[in-house]
Amino acid sequence: MADKEKYLTKLFGLKNLHKIEVYLQNGGYEAAKKAIKTKKPQDILNEVKAANLRGRGGAGFPAGVKWGFVPQGVEKPKYLCVNADEGEPGTFKDKYIMSHNPHLLLEGIIITSYCVGIHQAFIYIRGEYEMIARRLEKAIEEATAKGFLGKNIFGSNFDLEVIVHRGAGAYICGEETALLESLEGKRGHPRLKPPFPASIGLFGCPTVINNVETIANIPFIMARGAEWFTQIGLPKDGGTRIFGVSGAVKKPGIYELPLGTSLRELIYNYAGGLPEGKKLKAVIPGGMSAPVLKADEIDIPLDFESLMKAGSMLGSGAVIVIDHETSMLDVLRVVSKFYAHESCGQCTPCRVGVAWINKIVQRIAAGGGQPGDLETITRLASAIKGKTLCPLGDAAAMPILAIVEKFKDELLDQIGSLKDN
Repeated sequence: MADKEKYLTKLFGLKNLHKIEVYLQNGGYEAAKKAIKTKKPQDILNEVKAANLRGRGGAGFPAGVKWGFVPQGVEKPKYLCVNADEGEPGTFKDKYIMSHNPHLLLEGIIITSYCVGIHQAFIYIRGEYEMIARRLEKAIEEATAKGFLGKNIFGSNFDLEVIVHRGAGAYICGEETALLESLEGKRGHPRLKPPFPASIGLFGCPTVINNVETIANIPFIMARGAEWFTQIGLPKDGGTRIFGVSGAVKKPGIYELPLGTSLRELIYNYAGGLPEGKKLKAVIPGGMSAPVLKADEIDIPLDFESLMKAGSMLGSGAVIVIDHETSMLDVLRVVSKFYAHESCGQCTPCRVGVAWINKIVQRIAAGGGQPGDLETITRLASAIKGKTLCPLGDAAAMPILAIVEKFKDELLDQIGSLKDN
């Protein structure tokens, strides 16, 4: 992708971009001013729907459709919650957006809020992002001082308050209803759906919940139009994605590429391929919850539908590259330990099942593997998948099932060799 086609990360190298003066010098807040002064909320909603902007947090639900679910004409207040609880292992794209260009996120929040009729927005940020939270708060102060936030923004009769809320480092609070519970001061336990947040969300009021990268796309759609946006990506998946590449590559980092770019191209053309002497064994294409792909499965477009057909998912866009020297038992051990630790404990299948799997895997890694262990893991993971209140159960079960299925021979060999030793 040519640099001129980038838009989210195009200015990332600019000195002091996080300061409002620099952002304004580069066209900042013009899209928000255009939206509030010249557009009706319905016009903005139609444009976002036409752009086919799908959520960048994992599920890929169309943003405009989600906004359209919020009931209008109700007496209750409406809220926007920006999900910045970036807890998916391997994921770091939102961190870069917020630290490099916090005003881009704020501009997206302004347009989104105006479109839906929201006057209070929250940025729910993971507790570990303390420096970034302070940078966001400073950006809010700067924007308020300029009249872009607060009362009568841009000289209109539209008011908007934005609040940064720090989480406490719980992965489960990345699930949208657990995020709402946490914002309300309660334990981060997911809610049963329906009702959905669009109708009954924060404090029982209609609520929009979108990921940081999703909201960061909004100013560009507003400024350049839906047709431009869809021409960059795919007809059903407009725009670019920011992919965070880590693991066994020469150039780990973030890469902004059009949706539909192949996984092979990302790894070898952009991330530089694997280090000398290393061979590709597997790739996790969308954060640790995404089922692993083998080395011969990477000739696949990076978009929601293609990865779903391949039995995996685009998820958070976090691409983790695994070389031939990495033990898949170690990968399984890390995955099971993480999800056993992060389960909120509300659902029996997740609370008991993932902990049970983790105990088996840790025992295998310690040299105590037994006949039938892999079959037990498969049975337990299958009993978790699709049977929990929230997606964390699936997020744990799917990668575990994929590792055991695709690397069964390697795991059996490791079980035997560890037991012999």
